[in-house]
Amino acid sequence: MRGLKVAPSGRPGRGRLYVNRPDGRAVAWYDRRTNRISVLADDQREAVLAALRPYLTGDWTIGPPPVPTPADLRRLALPPDQDLAPNRPGEGLLGELAYGSPGSRARHRMRQELQARERMGAELDALEEEGADWRALHDIPLPGLGLLDHLLIGPPGVLAIRTVPGRRQRARVGDLLLTVGRAEPRPDPRWIRRAAACAARVLTAPVTPVLALTDASRVEVAPTVRDILVLQPPTSSTTLTAPPATLKPPDIEALFTLARTHPTWTAP
Repeated sequence: MRGLKVAPSGRPGRGRLYVNRPDGRAVAWYDRRTNRISVLADDQREAVLAALRPYLTGDWTIGPPPVPTPADLRRLALPPDQDLAPNRPGEGLLGELAYGSPGSRARHRMRQELQARERMGAELDALEEEGADWRALHDIPLPGLGLLDHLLIGPPGVLAIRTVPGRRQRARVGDLLLTVGRAEPRPDPRWIRRAAACAARVLTAPVTPVLALTDASRVEVAPTVRDILVLQPPTSSTTLTAPPATLKPPDIEALFTLARTHPTWTAP
């Protein structure tokens, strides 16, 4: 079949390449996590392989789409407004900037926050795409606390991540407060501890509090801060993959399936 085009999935980090007809209809997809090509019609196999060949790596398999697992069926049954997986980094801020009416100073601050979340979110999505055992969610509603910027589930465990724009200045992380440059200290360390504790109660699993400082010229962490992991892009992925594995792939999928459901976080 001529005219087949290869395109990535709608959201980065999903790990799939779709093979589409000129009219946009998919005829196959390549899951880079499992190295499997799923073909919707067997008579199109050769054309699909020809289109995907530049993207194939390692030992791949090809065949009809796999039978949905129970987790897949639960995900497909979710109404769109109850599925958190499609959330983009900074989804809430995007809505406020597009439809709200903040003042110029507030808008500038919100844009800095959005850029920080987008940068960190891109790193997490890239980590998810490169490794089969990582799952990332963005803008998770925590009762009484607001939105958690990112939730990362992977072999080292579950991490609750709050991003802070460094604004190319020195950042100092203390037990209770975080200071960027000469700005007023922020209670981010206290907040992320509470957020991680909330997520741990909801998921019934240990959750590590994480602060990610983007574009800081230097980051100083008080020696007494031992329970919070401090990240600084672009070296975040190296830091995240260093700890030993504590979760197996089935545990990661089970936690991700639970975490992506909106009622999980908002149920009384």
